[in-house]
Amino acid sequence: MQQAMRALAMATTAAALSPVPALSQEHDPDDPPAPAASGTERSEPPAEQIVVYGRAIQQIGIATSGSQGTVGYADFDNVPISRTGELVENVPGVIATQHSGSGKANQYFLRGFNLDHGTDFAGFVDGVPINMRSHGHGQGYLDFNFLIPELLERVDYRKGPYFADVGDFSAAGTVSFVTRDTVDPFVQGQVGAFGYRRAVAAGSTMLGSGDLLAAAQVQGYDGPWDLPEDLRRVSGLLKYSAGAAGRTFSVQLNAYDSKWTSTDQVPRRAVRSGAIDRFGFIDPDLGGKTTRIGTAAKAQLGKTSLNAFATFYDFRLTSNFTYFLDDPVDGDEFIQRDRRMTYGGSASHRVDLGPAQLTFGGDARHDVVDRVGLYESVAGRQTGTIRQDRLNEFGFGLYGQAEIMLAPGLRAIGGLRYDRIGYDVRSDLAANSGTGHDDLLGPKLALAWEAVDGLELYANYGRSFHSNDVRGAAISVDPASGERAEAVPVIVPADGAELGARLERGGITASLVGFWLKLDSELVFVGDAGNTEANDGSRRYGVEATLFWQPADWIAIDADYAYTDARFVGVGSGADRIPGAVPEIISAGVTISPVAAIDLTAKLRHFGSAPLVEDGSERSDATTLVNIGGYYDFGRLRVGAEVFNLFDSADNDITYFYESQLKGEAAPVADRHFHPVEPRQLRVSARYSF
Repeated sequence: MQQAMRALAMATTAAALSPVPALSQEHDPDDPPAPAASGTERSEPPAEQIVVYGRAIQQIGIATSGSQGTVGYADFDNVPISRTGELVENVPGVIATQHSGSGKANQYFLRGFNLDHGTDFAGFVDGVPINMRSHGHGQGYLDFNFLIPELLERVDYRKGPYFADVGDFSAAGTVSFVTRDTVDPFVQGQVGAFGYRRAVAAGSTMLGSGDLLAAAQVQGYDGPWDLPEDLRRVSGLLKYSAGAAGRTFSVQLNAYDSKWTSTDQVPRRAVRSGAIDRFGFIDPDLGGKTTRIGTAAKAQLGKTSLNAFATFYDFRLTSNFTYFLDDPVDGDEFIQRDRRMTYGGSASHRVDLGPAQLTFGGDARHDVVDRVGLYESVAGRQTGTIRQDRLNEFGFGLYGQAEIMLAPGLRAIGGLRYDRIGYDVRSDLAANSGTGHDDLLGPKLALAWEAVDGLELYANYGRSFHSNDVRGAAISVDPASGERAEAVPVIVPADGAELGARLERGGITASLVGFWLKLDSELVFVGDAGNTEANDGSRRYGVEATLFWQPADWIAIDADYAYTDARFVGVGSGADRIPGAVPEIISAGVTISPVAAIDLTAKLRHFGSAPLVEDGSERSDATTLVNIGGYYDFGRLRVGAEVFNLFDSADNDITYFYESQLKGEAAPVADRHFHPVEPRQLRVSARYSF
């Protein structure tokens, strides 16, 4: 904690001595499209733009909890981001880390959860759910690597199970990215240490009565690893949007392909003995590839919202976490595969009845998984099948919500949501095939009271859930050992409550909340082993505080603090800690503009020591990083320089504690396995706008 506060002081002081990024337009998704990009013409001149930071947008009288909010593009346009997954760190209290290559979905930490890759954190892009049900690597797999940051208009976030319009994976929180309809044409190049290179080109033009946006991105990176990562990533977006006066629509096609070599976490003993460097590797044949092609359409027809999507997805990952523990000759390497089509959509309709507002809606999703499997491998080549399945998973949710003005400044919100998930699993082992379903009825309640001008108080309660891998629901035989396996429920309920306050006064926006969350069970399907692991129920409580302050129009300061106590329930007090549950997260940043053409920024992120085993006898070390950036506009040309890990911290991105066995070791060794943060590095960029 002292280390974090010293770094916070250094970052804040440095930025205070030296500015706010160019502000970008923010608007409600129901509003008509933004004015045309430069170089296009309309029959009427565009309206004057109102530019604000998303964090400064008024939420009092609109928000239904103290822990929800919006982050606009201006909030992170000039903030150094070393990897795409860090975009979720715009949500206060969220940390994104990585342990096996830039192409893989990040590890997320929020409210005392090690969310793995998304178990209780629901993610959306333009209304399309991104979490993967019954995924080959892990339940709820949440991969945002296909995003192009320059095309984002805003990030909407909500925490807790209090919202009727979202169901699966939403126990800890929800993040929703919204892409732009138009963008001034530009090209951008970026290069940096360890073979980093990235190029982006994007622009929009009028087509008929609407706007056509096109963008493409290519990226490569080797990283500081002794085994080069050799990341190769391409992505693109085509989007057409049209309409006005509350009747708008858009259609899009997005595509993404990525391939990389992994340096996974390594055992501490191998580094201490000198066998490998901190950036070394044990198995040279690890890595993966992902292909994603998606289509989406949405429409706003007055008070009715419609959304539909279809996504093709193909994934392959080679890993080896225990080295020679199970197979002392060929090693423990394995491959995970996932290939599917996902279809779905949502609809909602709002009815205004004087002091009351009613909203009715629903969503549906169908995952047609052609192959999801776990395979033995040697030197990256498949040598045997542990488990392979074909499955269909269909789910839908229906909800209704009423918001009533009880008195001036006092609102009551009540909602009810019903979810049902059904499945049909066809396994290569007949005993693990089967069909079934599960459902859940979840109430939502909230009060919002503007006690005095600029201060609103909130009380929330809700029930939501995360789904388990349906292979775990159909299982009866462990595919690795052949022993009997216990099936798990498809739906695991989560109940939560929250008290909060929000202040909006002058140039200050701040919030303070206290929350409680209980899960009936943390049962998940363990993709690395091909079976299910039953954990006990859990409870979490904590506090979160956020601050956004503009003391002048040339300076913006933000700071967030989150503390969570996370414990298993129903077990002895000496073994009730949840491994990987980070108790403390701090982030802070400052951006100043001494003159209109210059922007300078500094950002700190800190996450505290976490238990690695249930009795707390092994804990990870805290991690603190500071990034800085500077940007200068020469008319249409914008140049920038960013330094990541300014103080060259030797902390770890993530740490685990488990048994493994290296080549030549006579027996398994319980040890820490860690993935280090990347060392200090410089990246420079240039963007030309047409």
